[in-house]
Amino acid sequence: MLKIAIIVGSTRSGRKGDAIARWAYEIARRRTDADFALLDIASFNLPVLDEPVPPMSSDEYTHQHTRAWSAAIASFDGYVFVTPEYNHGTSGALKNAIDFLYSEWTDKAAGFIGYGFTMGARAIESLRLVLASLQVATVRPQVGLSLFTDFERATVLKPSARLEHTVNGVLDHVIAWSGALKPLRKRKEHES
Repeated sequence: MLKIAIIVGSTRSGRKGDAIARWAYEIARRRTDADFALLDIASFNLPVLDEPVPPMSSDEYTHQHTRAWSAAIASFDGYVFVTPEYNHGTSGALKNAIDFLYSEWTDKAAGFIGYGFTMGARAIESLRLVLASLQVATVRPQVGLSLFTDFERATVLKPSARLEHTVNGVLDHVIAWSGALKPLRKRKEHES
């Protein structure tokens, strides 16, 4: 069974991403075509990237926080990133967490749930560019949550019923692409 992580992409106090990720996770848990887990980057306490060797050059890490993050990410076949939009991009914390690793991401699939005043659209676009560099296949469907219409007083998550269908569409594609890329991941395992 494929394993898909729903990643909370903000570490800010008062963040909305935690509630959004839990909402998406509850939708995902009703499915039987993959195993899903919540993964919160805040729980890994990653500092600003502090590994001395670029992860593309080596996956032998010097810090325990990197090894823990590596093990978590490597255990999944695909990801759904829940990203805020800060200043026309994703959060610095999420970008930093992604930059810690390389081979753990490759030949996997990713989908996106963005949120903000413009539904996280620019944050998602910036993540698509970053993940392409890591050889992650990003799926076209995405979920955008507006702080104006999907939150009560811009603070309490109140998504419309139609958004559940949209989340399932993202999950359908992430699962399909994660499965399609599995032979590449298996070949890489045999080569190492």
